Amino acid sequence: MSNSSSKFIILDRDGVINEDRDDYVKSVDEWIPLPGSLEAIALLNQAGYQIAIATNQSGLARGFFSISDLHAMHNKMAHLLKPLGGHIDSIFFCPHIDAHACDCRKPAPGMMKEIALRYHRNQHKHPLEGIPVVGDSLRDLQAGVALGASPHLVLTGKGQKTLAGGNLPEGTEIHQDLLAFANSFLKGVA
Repeated sequence: MSNSSSKFIILDRDGVINEDRDDYVKSVDEWIPLPGSLEAIALLNQAGYQIAIATNQSGLARGFFSISDLHAMHNKMAHLLKPLGGHIDSIFFCPHIDAHACDCRKPAPGMMKEIALRYHRNQHKHPLEGIPVVGDSLRDLQAGVALGASPHLVLTGKGQKTLAGGNLPEGTEIHQDLLAFANSFLKGVA
């Protein structure tokens, strides 16, 4: 599939694909997939969807883990996906903390703009219109909605707390987990 495809989905990482931790996911051993999440990615891939990950990783700036540790986590994810017939097409991450006031740390839309550019959608007024963004926190959804993406909240990770907090973007769909999202989404596009 070419990078110009509009068949792609943007996923947050921690709390959506893997377990989240209040003390940060700092190593390959702490990177533990959530039940059904890797199967969900494989299902989406097999239906012709590319997967882009957009993840805040301020643990880098805080010195909790290195870029090598981050790559090891992503290599583990790729290794576990392969026998399921799944893969990740691109991973975008922000290494900054809020104090850096960057444009890439969600809820800022910078990472989403980079994803739109990668998938040749930057020429659109709302470059992510019709593209699902799946996250467990309000900032995940806000970053995508700023460029027209369709918001999907999963109740794993911080999802229950996010739902209880209200103020979700208009039209946010709620899913128990990533596998529930994948099944619902694929049923809707069939």
